[in-house]
Amino acid sequence: MDKFIVNIIHRPEMVPEYAEKVTGHGKSEDIGRKALLTESLDIFKFQQETAHKNGLKTTIQMTYASLFNDEAIAIAKADHEKYGDEIALTLLGLPCKEFREKYKTKDFCIWMFSMEDKKSIVDDVFGKFHDIFGFYPESTGSYYMDADLINYIKEKYPSVKCAVATCWEEGPKAYHTCNNSWYTLMDGGPWNPWIPSKQNTHAPAANEAEDSGIVAIPHLSRDLIACYDGNGSNFGTHPQNVLRGMIYDTKTWEYPYLYNLIDQYRDLQKYNNGYAYNMMFVGPGWLNKMGRWECPYELLKKSYEDGMEYYGKLKKENKLEDMTMAEFADHFREKKTYTEPECALWRDILYGSDKQLFWYCDPYMRACINMYQGGALVDLRPYAAKLEWPVGIDTPHVQDASYPFLIQEKYRAGYFTHYAGEGTIRSAKLIHDGEEVDLALCRTSAQFSEQVIEDGKKKRILTLKPVDIEFSDLTLTLQTRVIFTEDTGEIAYEREVLSMSDTSAQVTLNEYMVACYGTTEYPEDMTSLTLSIDGPEGHRDIKYAYKCREDEMQGADSVSCVLPPIETRVSMGCGDSSATGYIREGYAFSPMFTLGYTTDIREKEVVSTWLRLEKAN
Repeated sequence: MDKFIVNIIHRPEMVPEYAEKVTGHGKSEDIGRKALLTESLDIFKFQQETAHKNGLKTTIQMTYASLFNDEAIAIAKADHEKYGDEIALTLLGLPCKEFREKYKTKDFCIWMFSMEDKKSIVDDVFGKFHDIFGFYPESTGSYYMDADLINYIKEKYPSVKCAVATCWEEGPKAYHTCNNSWYTLMDGGPWNPWIPSKQNTHAPAANEAEDSGIVAIPHLSRDLIACYDGNGSNFGTHPQNVLRGMIYDTKTWEYPYLYNLIDQYRDLQKYNNGYAYNMMFVGPGWLNKMGRWECPYELLKKSYEDGMEYYGKLKKENKLEDMTMAEFADHFREKKTYTEPECALWRDILYGSDKQLFWYCDPYMRACINMYQGGALVDLRPYAAKLEWPVGIDTPHVQDASYPFLIQEKYRAGYFTHYAGEGTIRSAKLIHDGEEVDLALCRTSAQFSEQVIEDGKKKRILTLKPVDIEFSDLTLTLQTRVIFTEDTGEIAYEREVLSMSDTSAQVTLNEYMVACYGTTEYPEDMTSLTLSIDGPEGHRDIKYAYKCREDEMQGADSVSCVLPPIETRVSMGCGDSSATGYIREGYAFSPMFTLGYTTDIREKEVVSTWLRLEKAN
């Protein structure tokens, strides 16, 4: 097993988000206020000292504002020499008097500027950094960095090898919990480090030609259940996230959840060839002397000290290796291949349930399997399309940087719907004498395994605990295996009937996928979609027009849908040559489409179906 790797990142953010309103409470805005700058620098010094006291090195991401502060510059240089800290450059922390006077704007999210302004700001910030330190940085970052921005930085400043490039599930869920005022929409990316493609930051590169030239890391390491189900800003290894989520004992000021969360990231080595990673990235605004999240400063300070102490303890026990961002980028490229997926069999450590989600990410897809819904596929992002999605003021997506989904149970209902329609999900139904049971209603759990197939590539296999299905006159036990085959863009489902109360009986198995496309809760125009069915009777299409039409074919080779707005083709096939494939068009109240297969299954039989993602030309 490899050592657990941690990136500890600090930034001397002279004008921290939120902090001006607190420090200057009751006064007109002044981002040059001396009290604000002094307090911010004091917090940065405290963070650095806390890391070093615990034997940990950091990456110091200098902000634009800090490049005008002699003391911040001196601290960075001194800590680089003494502790080996990396001096890097972040595109967060742009707001300061100098920036606002030059660019005449209060915007501070680099990906939201026009491309012309992005280039100007990058050249400005990188140039000033070089003037001060005599070299260009090897690491940079922001909450999100769009592909055009990354490509420009890599071309102009080739020393950059690592970047904080997205914030996991920072989309509509976070937006709603910030009173609809936090316009950073970037759902759909990886939760752990990856090599972004030149076409889209979220989508990992499939080969050297697609490689943007950097290793990307997420902005914070999140709880992969709690963050998906709710507001991610409350559930991360950032200690102040845990306090904001009120996940601590208010009397003792203890927070076992923080350590459990770090340990679950350590546990991911089981699913990733011994590799496990975590990051801690805390800006000074979170340690404001007037307190935050109903917490006094003393608790904010204690949580930070305790978090650092835990990482330091792991390092002393030879279980952890602290790396700078640049060091980690080199390590990642030595450790991982382009096609090797990132896997996480994640368990609930917050609410005490037995819930498990399995997350899978590779250059073809990001997928989530929910064991509390019988192994249903509940989130699917078609990375195979490598969808070019420009972001910023001069593009069709000023704020929305999310990677579109085909399936997303939180924004498009999943199995549990309010009324007549269907939600997006990939599941199966068992039918017997007019009775129907959807496996999405069957809670289960999973075991993870791997199988080498060829050229060192592997299948990642989820074997689900068998579930019992009861009809009025028949009971059966069914087991599901979900198989991800590396470098194929396919997810296979195997259903095996282990036993039946009547060994001569048969039931109908209906394997289905209900899908659409989008990045928010709101429906998109589906009229450009084409549903198709191919097989012994030839090729037939349904051009989507909200008319509730459907078609089927016995022995169908495949059923599919092409979605031009996201340049994606999704298809299903079945290993049973006698199975009937079908396609269904939705309607205005339920603007989805359905692909599926039905076949009969008996005791001891296995039926296999696959789902495939491809780029549609």
